[in-house]
Amino acid sequence: MRFVPMMCTAAALMTATTAGFAQAPDKNVAATYPNRPIRLVVPVPPGGSSDGVARIVAQKLGDSWRQQVIVDNRSGAAEIIGTDIVAKATPDGYTLVLVSLRFSVNPSLLKLPYDPVKDLDPVTMSAAVGNVLVVNAKTPVKSLKEVIALAKQKPSELTFASSGIGGAPHLVGEFVALQTGIKLTHVAYKGGGPAIADLVGGNVFMSFASMTSALPFIKAGRLRPLAVSSKERSPQLPDVPTIGESGLPNIVVRDWQGVLAPHGVPRPIVDKLSTEIGRILRHSDNQERLTAMGIEVIASTPDEFRAALASEIQRWAKVVKDANIKME
Repeated sequence: MRFVPMMCTAAALMTATTAGFAQAPDKNVAATYPNRPIRLVVPVPPGGSSDGVARIVAQKLGDSWRQQVIVDNRSGAAEIIGTDIVAKATPDGYTLVLVSLRFSVNPSLLKLPYDPVKDLDPVTMSAAVGNVLVVNAKTPVKSLKEVIALAKQKPSELTFASSGIGGAPHLVGEFVALQTGIKLTHVAYKGGGPAIADLVGGNVFMSFASMTSALPFIKAGRLRPLAVSSKERSPQLPDVPTIGESGLPNIVVRDWQGVLAPHGVPRPIVDKLSTEIGRILRHSDNQERLTAMGIEVIASTPDEFRAALASEIQRWAKVVKDANIKME
C-alpha cells in the first residue's frame, strides 16, 4: 500500500531534479556570454544621434568583452524593417536593436509585423536627445511667442520640416500646434539631414530639429535657436529657453533611444548587457562625447525601460489621435 506514495515521491523528486537541471543553464548562461560577435541593428541611416550612440556602445562593448559588436544599419519603413529583423531573431543575446521614440509612436500609426510589447524585451533606455526649434538665421523671428503670433495671423502658412512622419521633430511640432491652437503645415523629409538642408536653404520656415542635427548649423550661424523641448536648458545652448519657459509648460519631449532584445533572451544576459552598457555610457569620456552631440545619458534598468515604454506608447497614442496624424 506504500508503493504508490513512494512512487509519487520519487516522481516528484525526479521532476524537481529535472527542473533544476533545466534551470541551471539560465543561472550560469551569462558567465560565458558573449563568446561570439554581437549584432547591433540600428534601424536608421548612419550619421544621426542613434547611430552615434550605437557606435560608441559597440566599440566599447567590444573592447570590454573582447568580442566584436557589429553595427548594422537597416533603415526604412519608419524604423520597422530593422526592428522586425530583431523581433524575429533567435533570443540568445547576439542580436539587438537600438530604437528611438518612434518605436513608441509606430503602434498608433501603422500595422506592425511584430508586437512591440510581446516580441521584444527592454535592455536599457540608453540616452535621449532634445529637440530645438530653429529658424533660418535670416528670418527676423526671435522667439517661440513670435512664431505663435505669426502662425495665428497666417493659419497654415508656416511650414515646419521634420525627418519624417512620427519622428520626434514632427511630434513636437504637432504638440505645439495642439497646445496653442495654431495651424502649421508639416513637410516630411527622408531624414534630418535633408530637412535641415532645406531650412538652411530657405525653403521651409522652421524645424523642431534634433539637437544633434541642428547644433553644427547653429554654431555656424546659419540657424537661429528659439527654444528647446527638454525640461531643462541644454548645456550646449544655455542661453536658449525651454519651450516651457516660453509659455508652454506641458510640452517636454526627449527623443529617447534604447536597446531591445528579442523576447525570451535569458534575464541574466539582459541584465549583463544593461549593466555593461550603462557603465560605458556613464564613463566620463563617453559622456563628454555624447554631451557634445547634444545627447543626455540615461542608462536605465530593463524594468525602468519597460515602464517608460508603456508610458510613451500611451502618451503618443493620444497625441496621434488628437492631432489626427496619419501616414501619407
